[in-house]
Amino acid sequence: MPLIQALQGDGYRIHLTVVTATGFAHAWRLLQNVSISYLPWDIPGLMQRLVHRLQPGLLLLAETEFWPGMLKACQRCDIPVIGINTRLSDRSFPGYRRSSFLWRRWLKPVSMFLAQSDLDAERLAAIGVPPDRIKVAGNMKYAIAAPDVDAEQLRQRLGASDERPILVIASTHDDEEARILDMLTTWRSQRSDLLTFIVPRHPQRFDAVAELIRERGYHLRRWSETASGPPEEIILVDAMGVLASLYAIADIVFIGGSIVDVGGHNPLEACICGRGVVTGPYMQNFRAIIEDMQHDHAAIVTHDDAELRDAITRLIAHPDELRALHEHAAAFMAERTQVMPRILTAIRPVLPAIESRT
Repeated sequence: MPLIQALQGDGYRIHLTVVTATGFAHAWRLLQNVSISYLPWDIPGLMQRLVHRLQPGLLLLAETEFWPGMLKACQRCDIPVIGINTRLSDRSFPGYRRSSFLWRRWLKPVSMFLAQSDLDAERLAAIGVPPDRIKVAGNMKYAIAAPDVDAEQLRQRLGASDERPILVIASTHDDEEARILDMLTTWRSQRSDLLTFIVPRHPQRFDAVAELIRERGYHLRRWSETASGPPEEIILVDAMGVLASLYAIADIVFIGGSIVDVGGHNPLEACICGRGVVTGPYMQNFRAIIEDMQHDHAAIVTHDDAELRDAITRLIAHPDELRALHEHAAAFMAERTQVMPRILTAIRPVLPAIESRT
């Protein structure tokens, strides 16, 4: 979004392609004055029709959206291509490397790759991209802003005083909630007034997670319900777009998708709110980010359930350690918010060509 907004601010029209219904709905809700479509199958004839219909002045190819048919269509129409936020994951890189003899040819139309990290730059070179077409610009996920939230007002609305600690369990997957609930007894023995928010990653799991929490005997309130009955111990967030606001009031944040082998979720949304994070071992989707956060003491990565339980227990028992974790997170983000100016500086030499063609 920050890149799209910056380009719109310079007067450029944007067309965004997506490949999932969730992505389409998300883009439709968040973006204004942007045309959006599904990406067709990567068949040369279909891609040629798409490019002919749009007649773009520049293709910005995000992450690993490497579509040979699209690239060939752009090459035939003399449309420049730049890879932005390019990343080759641990899971995908071996396949790219094995077929590097193909990718060396297919990626020729890309004039420049702006890689997320040094490791991604090395991997691009390993699959045949000339080093002089690779630059490390940083991860665009750093180009985020803290949500506009009145934290005190939100706490009051939730009935959580400043003294009541809030634990946010973010973006959980199947089996994670049950394991977290096993640990919650220990954490509540430290602070019986602990208020826990559980935020499942996928909406279709809301009801199943609610039933699981009730089976464990906890007082539950769903975010979509009005407050009633005894004071809740757990709030199940059964709505989209709420998590960023919760980070602004959280005392402790756990990032889900990390104690099951999903690869984790974005810790920076908490970090931009000045919140350090605790994760499990499976953070490979954000490897470079989480390693940098660990190095700067802004994240605690645990290796098993016992270590996770003990880490959060320690943070509850030692507010000074928790305060330091959050201070390191705030400093970490303050040093890394310049990724967008670097990306804009890199692509702007191509942009005047767009003006001359429109």
